[in-house]
Amino acid sequence: MVRVAVVGATGYTGLELLRLSGGHPEIKIVLATSRREAGKTLSAYWGFSPLPYELEMVPPDPARIASEAEVAFLCVPHGTAQEMAAELLKRGLRVIDLSADFRLPDPAVYETWYEVSHRYPELLGEAVYGLSEIYGRSLRRARLVANPGCYPTAALLPLLPLLREGLIEARDIIIDAKSGVSGAGRKAEVSLSFCEVNEDFRAYRVAAHRHTPEIEAQLSRATGKEVRVIFTPHLTPMQRGILATIYVYPREKEERIHEFLKEFYASSPFVEVLPRGRFPRVAAVRGTNLCQVGLKLDPRTGRLLLFSAIDNLIKGASGQALQNLNLMYGFPEDLGLPRSPVFP
Repeated sequence: MVRVAVVGATGYTGLELLRLSGGHPEIKIVLATSRREAGKTLSAYWGFSPLPYELEMVPPDPARIASEAEVAFLCVPHGTAQEMAAELLKRGLRVIDLSADFRLPDPAVYETWYEVSHRYPELLGEAVYGLSEIYGRSLRRARLVANPGCYPTAALLPLLPLLREGLIEARDIIIDAKSGVSGAGRKAEVSLSFCEVNEDFRAYRVAAHRHTPEIEAQLSRATGKEVRVIFTPHLTPMQRGILATIYVYPREKEERIHEFLKEFYASSPFVEVLPRGRFPRVAAVRGTNLCQVGLKLDPRTGRLLLFSAIDNLIKGASGQALQNLNLMYGFPEDLGLPRSPVFP
């Protein structure tokens, strides 16, 4: 059994990791940490235990974590995560970081977008970007995994294979994405309250969302040249899920691009390339680690439309983190991860 610590167990990603880990046959959560809620049991805090056994939350002390666990999921804010990651790596742990602290290879870009100093730039070269289907081989040797953001996961899974193969243009890429409210995290804000979100639909952080440089960094890596995108996120009145519509210029016919994506993801348990004429739905992936992908050529404009849907808390965060752990430890990639949607 792999001994695991969840650092930051009181947010949505921490809860999902606890819940998913409870059904994983090869790992055991030995520590769940919280600064504010230390001393409370999971049941006392959540009203139920997301694990099949009880744990009392403890303060996030690196020495104690290192003495009891061998791998740590970091479900804490950016800036805080880099400090904890550095301490745990020094003590010999493997780290899967769900914050943004190690996703961007350039510390100056990170500091510009996140307005926090990166105090461990030497670790950026070691961190493996945890997009499981793309970097699986590198993940097997990783000590430090930068788990991708939810929007980047939805955008990159259809885009990266096509750009690498040269089947689409690396210019004028437009990403229009909609997310459920849980994507904003578990916090009390008026703009995220029920009466503000219900019966509403709005764009936010227009031309300024922090996932933009993460998407661009991976697309630029795939092409070997700088790629810029227009990325606009929207908030929808649902709890969870992301639907992304991506507009690109194709270099090949729709049939060829569709066949390539099917072949590329044929052995991937969590990417489902839909038949032509079918398009992803949030309801079909809700509560799963799946990413559904679809496409359609608009012959009138010459644009290819790519579609993807994920559960932002699972494939977009905690499920992908557990998928990465499976790859790191040589377990079956889909071990302990759900494929059946909450609603059909």
